[in-house]
Amino acid sequence: MYHHYLRWYTGGMPTVLPRFQVTRTDEVERALQIARERWPDATRGELVTRLFTTGAAAVADEIEARRQRRLEAVDFASGILDVAYETDYLQNLREDWPE
Repeated sequence: MYHHYLRWYTGGMPTVLPRFQVTRTDEVERALQIARERWPDATRGELVTRLFTTGAAAVADEIEARRQRRLEAVDFASGILDVAYETDYLQNLREDWPE
């Protein structure tokens, strides 16, 4: 069993960076097929890297779009209740509070 050998995954590899294994499930195989259509000359390793980077970019775009929608909602709601209260409403309310 390979996991019993220390650093088994770096021997003879072109990098000393940590590596990990991905089981080639149906989902992973489908993703590789799609990537192969997009980048037909890329190696399998390059396909995996491109899938990671484009996937991360897509997720980052979604996060930013969600953040923008929240900011737009806050801007939209900002001041929406200004007409519901008189300008001195808080001052009048505080006058009724005991010290």
